[in-house]
Amino acid sequence: MSDLAVAFGLVLVIEGLLWALSPALGRHLLAAAAQTSEDSLRKAGWAAVAVGALVVWLVRG
Repeated sequence: MSDLAVAFGLVLVIEGLLWALSPALGRHLLAAAAQTSEDSLRKAGWAAVAVGALVVWLVRG
């Protein structure tokens, strides 16, 4: 359970860095995402899930 808490904390750090260092870039990315088709966003989300699971599997083995 502590690994899940650490993972959640890292997500918050990475997300927070985007907004802290470059809020204009964050707004630009949100606008681009709003104009992207739902199907493309879904495919990108599944690709991120697969890559993330692969990274965890390779690191934790």
